[in-house]
Amino acid sequence: MPELPEVETTVAGLRSVLQGALLTRVEARRADLRFPIPVDLRQRLTGATVTGLSRRAKYGLIDTDRGDTLIFHLGMSGRWRIDPAEIGAHDHLLIETGGGRLLSLNDPRRFGSLDLVRSDARESFNPFTRMGPEPLGPHFTAEALGGALKGKATSIKAALLDQRVVAGLGNIYVCEALNMAGIAPTREAGRISRARLVLLVDAIRDVLAAAIAAGGSTLRDYARPDGELGYFSKQWRVYGREGESCVCGTPIRRRVDGGRSTFFCPKCQK
Repeated sequence: MPELPEVETTVAGLRSVLQGALLTRVEARRADLRFPIPVDLRQRLTGATVTGLSRRAKYGLIDTDRGDTLIFHLGMSGRWRIDPAEIGAHDHLLIETGGGRLLSLNDPRRFGSLDLVRSDARESFNPFTRMGPEPLGPHFTAEALGGALKGKATSIKAALLDQRVVAGLGNIYVCEALNMAGIAPTREAGRISRARLVLLVDAIRDVLAAAIAAGGSTLRDYARPDGELGYFSKQWRVYGREGESCVCGTPIRRRVDGGRSTFFCPKCQK
């Protein structure tokens, strides 16, 4: 599933085409993805001008001058395509601009979603009401993380995947950050010292920043809107590297928790 860096990269690619653009055609080519597509999406977006693009956790946000925000989630296999050579069966939303550009939201598995909300009420959008701070934002600190983890007996890996603790983190970047911070993924979340939480917050920020700079990680169907692949997978420290050597020389291990693979170094991470 595309995680925060992939969504950030996607929004940046869309911004280069949509910022300030007049939407001359908006066509939903099916009634639903994971959830029903708003029936008035075409009416409310056609003729509107895009005033801004941003991201919240793993969601992309497209604001218009009509006070509406289109909120998209890429699900397992979704991606935007800019000026596709042809439209296929999995291109479920088409957007044309006054500048002659065409964008399509392509989602073969249809696990993504599209919602349209009033911009001044978007923080009341149901998934957003339960989210913790953005990991790259000013409110994500060791103190805030410690408060969110207080009393939690679950593992730190599971806690960081909880969107109520911190928004937007997924399996790849949690594995990478825990390795960078030297924290075992199985360590009890509520018993991590403040000093180690400082290291963890810094590691999370550094891993996400590096991933965004590399265009994200290409897994299965993900690609940037311009068709380019993300190259952060070339920099993975532990993820997907079971049996390979950590920087310390110890073979990287994999364990499965809750159906998800966790990659870690048994020597570096305590």
